Amino acid sequence: MDCQKHLFSLPDNHHYLNCSYLSPLLNKVEQAGIQGMKGKSRPWETTPHHFFEDSNTLRSLFGKLVNAPNAKDIAIMPAVSYGLATVAKNIDPAKGKTIVIAGEQFPSNVYVWKRFCNEHDCKLKVVDPPEDFEDRGQLWNEKIMNAINSDTLLVALGNVHWTDGTLFDLKTIGAKTRKNDAYFVIDGTQSVGAMPIDVQEIKADALICAGYKWLMGPYAITLGYFGPRLQDGIPLEEGWIVRKNSEDFSGLVDYEDDYQPGAVRFDMGERSNFILVPMMIEALKQILDWDPQNIQTYCEQLTTDIERGLPDYGYQIEDPEWRAGHMFGIRLPASVSLKKLKHQLDKHNIHVSVRGSAVRISPNVYNDERDIAMLYDVLKDVASEV
Repeated sequence: MDCQKHLFSLPDNHHYLNCSYLSPLLNKVEQAGIQGMKGKSRPWETTPHHFFEDSNTLRSLFGKLVNAPNAKDIAIMPAVSYGLATVAKNIDPAKGKTIVIAGEQFPSNVYVWKRFCNEHDCKLKVVDPPEDFEDRGQLWNEKIMNAINSDTLLVALGNVHWTDGTLFDLKTIGAKTRKNDAYFVIDGTQSVGAMPIDVQEIKADALICAGYKWLMGPYAITLGYFGPRLQDGIPLEEGWIVRKNSEDFSGLVDYEDDYQPGAVRFDMGERSNFILVPMMIEALKQILDWDPQNIQTYCEQLTTDIERGLPDYGYQIEDPEWRAGHMFGIRLPASVSLKKLKHQLDKHNIHVSVRGSAVRISPNVYNDERDIAMLYDVLKDVASEV
C-alpha cells in the first residue's frame, strides 16, 4: 500500500502523527458533509425514504467491517458513552458480582461501570499493568485473564489500550469470559478501522466505536454492534423511528409498542442526520476499500526503524507482539524533560499526544517516511543533549 496523503488536505509542513486523537477528513468525506448541509436549503427534496436509506447503508458498511452477522445488529449513536450506557441498561445484574476493566482505561468505559456497581452492589475490578516494563503486555493480559472467574458479570476492554497501544488478546479473553457466562463489551474506538476485528470470533456481546478517529468520520457519530443477548433490550430513548412500521409516515399516530428488529431499537434520536451519516458512509467505504489489514501493515512498516532505533537512546517501547502497529506509546528516558520534548515537537510542527505516562504516536495512511524521520530526529536529538 502506498501513502494516501493525496486524498486529504494536509499541509506538507505539518507532520500529523495523532490519529488516535482526531483523524483528518478525507476530501470526499468533507464534500459529503457540504452536500448534506446544502440539502437543508431544499427541504422538499428530503422525502421519507431518506430517513432510512442512508442509515441502512451505514449499518451494512460497519457490519461488514466488524463481521456482524446482520446489518440490523448495528446501532447508530452519538457517542461511545451512549452505547455503553445502553449496554449497562440491558445486562442482567444477577449474573455476577464483579466487572473487570483494564487500569487507566478510557473514562467512557469506566464511569458507566462505576455507576452500575454503585446501583447494583457490584464490585469494579481494575487490573493495572505490571510495574516493570519487561514483558509488560504479555503479563498484563495474563493478569486480566486471571481476574475473570465464575463471579464475573462483565469484562469491558478496548482491543488496544488508548494511552499506549498495548494489545489485548480479545479472542482468548473473550473465550474465558464466555466460559464464565459473563458479558464481553469492547470499546473499539482505537482499533476498528486500523486493524481487523471480528465480533463473531471474539464473541463480543457489544462493540462500540466512535467515528472520528480510525473510522475517519465526523465527530458526534458512533456505531455499535449488539449481539443476541442484548438485542431484545430497552433503548435509552423512545424515538419514533425505532418503532415498528416507522417507515409509514402516514401511520405514525398509530402508536406501536414493538421496536424495530435487532439493534436498530438502540438508535439515537435523529439518527438519520443528513450531514453526518453521508460523511460516515464515505469514510467507511474508503476504509473497506483500503482494508484494515493493509492499513495495519502500512503503519507497521512505516514505523519499523523508529521503533528499533529509539531504545538505543533510552526510550521504552512495548514488544511488537503486544502492541498495535497503528499506535504505540514511548516512555521517555530519565534525562529527557517532557516539557522540552514538547517544545521541540511544536517547533517542528510534529503532532502527537501525551496520554498517561506515554508519548503516544499514531500514524495512518496519510503519513510517509518524512513524517517519521522528523519525529525520530527530534526524539534522538533531545535524548542526546547533555
